[in-house]
Amino acid sequence: MTTAGTPGHGPLTGVRVVELAGIGPGPFAGMLLADLGADVVRVDRPGGAPLGIDPAYDVTNRNKRSVLVDLKSDGGPARVLDLAGRADILIEGYRPGVAERLGVGPDACLARNPALVYGRMTGWGQQGPLADRAGHDIAYLAPTGVLGMIGDPDGPPAVPANLLGDYAGGSLYLVVGVLAALHHARATGTGQVVDAAIVDGAAHLAAMIHGMLAAGGWQDRRRANLLDGGCPYYGTYETADGGYMAVGALEQQFYEEFLRLLGLEELAPARKDRSRWGELREQVAARFKSRTRDEWTARFEGTDACVAPVLSLGEAPHHPHLAARGTFTEHGGITQPAPAPRFLATPTTVRTGPARPGADTAAVARDWDIPALAHHDDPARDGD
Repeated sequence: MTTAGTPGHGPLTGVRVVELAGIGPGPFAGMLLADLGADVVRVDRPGGAPLGIDPAYDVTNRNKRSVLVDLKSDGGPARVLDLAGRADILIEGYRPGVAERLGVGPDACLARNPALVYGRMTGWGQQGPLADRAGHDIAYLAPTGVLGMIGDPDGPPAVPANLLGDYAGGSLYLVVGVLAALHHARATGTGQVVDAAIVDGAAHLAAMIHGMLAAGGWQDRRRANLLDGGCPYYGTYETADGGYMAVGALEQQFYEEFLRLLGLEELAPARKDRSRWGELREQVAARFKSRTRDEWTARFEGTDACVAPVLSLGEAPHHPHLAARGTFTEHGGITQPAPAPRFLATPTTVRTGPARPGADTAAVARDWDIPALAHHDDPARDGD
């Protein structure tokens, strides 16, 4: 049954999610669930946006609704427990033990709702010597071996923004976990706790590399391998105008097409001869430096050489393929990635802009049948 306030868009229509406000992977996981159609209610804390940015631009809060609850007030925990009692999933990103101290830990929530899926998002996980330590994406990636794989061998490891740890190793694993647990809960009536740790997810992402390492097909150092920039036909090259082209011509037929379009067919034997990779790289680099990024883009257009221009964030929405697919969309004057993946029977969309803290308290109280939620502290502060 579709939850009131949640249009019938996406395969998770009718699923209710409580998101205890935080930063980084928790909000992104909540956005993904909301994009998929879930009615995600974000429990914001009085006092403004955690990231210190205008909430109107925080697209990780799109498709959600927000209520304000002070968990340190006398009635705060009870209101969250009321929400948990009517939810399918709850996600939080506190340090281990904090939710318990606030009175909204797994035991309290599952006592109220035995079928609840309680998702916990942390960097270090709920147990282990570092579980209580603070950290951010880069520090979580560091001990997994993943950060040390990226970058030039003669310099420090490259920093992959917060995409690889927070969002790939964190948010996506949390979402996979809570949806798997939801499937179990609906089959058995029994909820459970999902412990999603960035260190676990990031390590898991490197599963194939560990297999290659064990087989002797991967060297445990940077830029010495097929997929880490060590291979001259899998990497990036600067163009005459300071732009870059990305090359991924791994297979024989793609490699031959790549060399043909560069006019370097005589270097075909260098593909399997690592002693010639330095020569190959120099020749390819020199050829790319002879034309602009746009000229090379036109040169490789319509071919299977596996070459593409490296675009900026601002340029990406205008790429012809991405524009044709609608990979980016605009909502409320903000250009942003559209929901992904895509569903033929239950299509997703950006239904609403970023939730404003507390703006939806009255509507959530009505839709979730929690009258007490709308009558606490200072109702006017919640936008009621």
